Amino acid sequence: MGSKENYRIELRTAIRQLSDRCLYAASKWAAEQLVGIIEQDPVKFTPANTRFQRGSSSIRRRFRTNDITSTPAAGVSYVSTPVMEEDDIVDGDFYLLAKSYFDCREYRRAAHVLRDQNGKKSVFLRSYALYLAGEKRKEEEMIELEGPLGKSDIVNGELVSLERELSTLRKNGTIDPFGLYLYGLVLKDKGSKSLALTVLVESVNSYPWNWSAWSELQSLCTTVDVLNSLKLNNHWMKDFFLASAYQELRKHSESLKKYEYLKGTFVFSNYIQAQIAKAQYNLREFEQVEAIFEELLRNDPYRVEDMDMYSNVLYAKECYSALSYLAHRVFITDKYRPESCCIIGNYYSLKGQHAKAVVYFRRALKLNRNYLSAWTLMGHEYVEMKNTPAAIEAYRHAVDINPCDYRAWYGLGQAYEMMSMPLYALYYFKKSVFLQPNDSRLWIAMAKCYETEQLHMTEEAMKCYKRAVNCNDREAIALHQLAKLNSELGRSEEAAYYYKKDLERMEAEDREGPNMVETLLYLAQYYRQQKRFEESEIYCTRLLDYTGPEKETAKSLLRGMRIEQAGGPSMDVEHFPP
Repeated sequence: MGSKENYRIELRTAIRQLSDRCLYAASKWAAEQLVGIIEQDPVKFTPANTRFQRGSSSIRRRFRTNDITSTPAAGVSYVSTPVMEEDDIVDGDFYLLAKSYFDCREYRRAAHVLRDQNGKKSVFLRSYALYLAGEKRKEEEMIELEGPLGKSDIVNGELVSLERELSTLRKNGTIDPFGLYLYGLVLKDKGSKSLALTVLVESVNSYPWNWSAWSELQSLCTTVDVLNSLKLNNHWMKDFFLASAYQELRKHSESLKKYEYLKGTFVFSNYIQAQIAKAQYNLREFEQVEAIFEELLRNDPYRVEDMDMYSNVLYAKECYSALSYLAHRVFITDKYRPESCCIIGNYYSLKGQHAKAVVYFRRALKLNRNYLSAWTLMGHEYVEMKNTPAAIEAYRHAVDINPCDYRAWYGLGQAYEMMSMPLYALYYFKKSVFLQPNDSRLWIAMAKCYETEQLHMTEEAMKCYKRAVNCNDREAIALHQLAKLNSELGRSEEAAYYYKKDLERMEAEDREGPNMVETLLYLAQYYRQQKRFEESEIYCTRLLDYTGPEKETAKSLLRGMRIEQAGGPSMDVEHFPP
């Protein structure tokens, strides 16, 4: 990449400019990246400060990931974007007063103070204050009329006037990059997505350090074609944008490569570490994700953002004590954050207290009604509570917010499956598997749907199970089901093949149980019928270690084979179904 010193200068200037305009989320993001790039004296390193340093990271030692170089790919050159110069004299004291009101969330009062000010900073802050005042009133009306979780058609009442004013400024050429960002935000809220894309591209090309503008642009890139059509300057901030956009478009491997490349320069960036964890979470590499979040919490013990993802990993691994500790930590740090509520909800869900979990997921949604994870997780809880209508409503809210959320589509499939409506369930499972084609669980769910009595589409079910096997079926369901279905269809050779593959997997994972007995019994009988007595005897001998009817069957098979090998009359041993 480019010069680290240049990046520091750009970020320091951007932090001041973004803070002056009350774009605090973008300012915080820039500050975190600035700290992530700072060179430190190796003598002053502490164990906590060196966790993400290349070559010394415990994550690298643990998982042997490749070292990352900060040298850009051959032929890559970054454009130099001039930093905006401020004209503080034009804005003056009225701006300082308005900013003070803005910081106290008195948005209309701030806008009123700047009503006659013509400086670009003042015009932006007045417009931004009006926008946020409209958003605040919209939320109030939604709670008054629909309740905090109800659907509503209420819109921001300031959008029309803001669109008119900002459009005029853009046509006159008197709008700055921050005004373009706000104009794009207004257009997006009004549904003018095509023009919003154009305006936001203008904003990030002229001022690339506003991460909030990049985030809004990313939310409009719903397909790879839209992303590829953007005419973006090759500034280094574009790499951050592409990495994030790839993540949202489910191109997780490409996203991971981008973040690993960026980490070569932003060595200490907690943001990049969290995004790497997110990519690996979507690739279901839970061990790596857990290690990264452990490191993050050592470096930043009061961090709440992204920790809900960590709680999902702990939930999936059934780590009761770790999840309990995390829930307690975020409760003490900031219990009224959507992420905190989701973490506590996951804790109660893991304990089997589903009603309490729902309380916390609902609280998360009262804090942010568009918090996607909370809708999906609440749907899961309602499924556990057998409250199917409530689960369906929660999942539908989730897909309304993000139609690319495969978990919500999968949840809808499960809900309709519980209602014995396999055709509906199949529709939603197909939606989920289209969005996440490498998840074996989704293929297995769809296969079971095909197997139901109403559909009884065995061949289609087998195709799904084969896809699940190719997607590394960690639950070890698909191979066994393929063996059973082939057996039921009289395809003994194919059944034996899959039973043998399943047996190899069970042995490798040191698993026992009914599936092991069923597999050994089938293979013993299959090889007996094929006159391959030595192989059949191996499986029969293993069955003798079990108690029950399978032991007697094994003895009967062994007796029959010995008689036949001795030249006696052939004995037809009864075929016991698996």
